[in-house]
Amino acid sequence: MILKFKEFYPKIDPSAWIAPSADLIGNIEIGEDSSVWFGCVIRSDINEVKIGKNTNIQDLSCIHTDTNSKTIIGNNVTVGHKVMLHGCIIEDNCLIGMSATILDNAVIGEGSIVGANSLVTAGKVFPPRSMIMGSPAKVVKQLSQEDVDKLIAHAARYVEYKNEYR
Repeated sequence: MILKFKEFYPKIDPSAWIAPSADLIGNIEIGEDSSVWFGCVIRSDINEVKIGKNTNIQDLSCIHTDTNSKTIIGNNVTVGHKVMLHGCIIEDNCLIGMSATILDNAVIGEGSIVGANSLVTAGKVFPPRSMIMGSPAKVVKQLSQEDVDKLIAHAARYVEYKNEYR
């Protein structure tokens, strides 16, 4: 379901794909070739949500904001199943593992991975190419360019998957 909130209606690029059971509410912008999968909720009634190009938000994920924190998701990002993103910034070419939670004003640097079930606490800022894991999350290693290239390729596969649903 795609709903207006006050004067805001989601802006979805025509090449993006939204699953019929996803709920998008309010001040949302979704870029070219991105996808939002089954059971997701993106509620932008307090602040804005921006999702870049070639980004996939997988099944059952929830995205929200706060008064002082927008949610910005870059290009070529994979947000795994059942992820919670709340008022955070995910830079380009990242993978957020299944059931991870990232809280207000946290920043995940470009080309990083957040491990499954990790908890990124409010205000935490991670540098580019970080492998981030745990609760609370911390950097466990730096990623190589080869690792980042694999993240970009993974996001590209989801562009192909969403095209099969058209």
